[in-house]
Amino acid sequence: MNTSRTNVVATVLIALVVAGTSGAAFARTVHDGVWSVVVAAEAGPCNGAYRYPVAIVNGYVRPAGDRSFNIVGRVDRGGHVRVQVSRGGQSAYGVGRLSRFVGSGIWRSPNGCVGHWQATRRN
Repeated sequence: MNTSRTNVVATVLIALVVAGTSGAAFARTVHDGVWSVVVAAEAGPCNGAYRYPVAIVNGYVRPAGDRSFNIVGRVDRGGHVRVQVSRGGQSAYGVGRLSRFVGSGIWRSPNGCVGHWQATRRN
């Protein structure tokens, strides 16, 4: 796998950390803030681990820096995370859980990559 593709997959996976499941409208949540997310590939044609900043605003995920990827997802009031991240023709899906200060979960891409993510609150 080339570096460009690896970076795309990693960027996609980062966002997995901070999106969620509830469809209800959100007010400010205990999870809102900037998070440092480490995404690691464990199997499939992807490799490496990458760290990215991600923001949660009113329970919704937003990029906190690089805006070259799309993030769709939320964090519910219980900290359950569900997200889809895409960039170009690549995408990944992730689930997990956040507490007030840390979080973790798993991700998977349609091309067979799988791995885990870990998040730490930065603010």
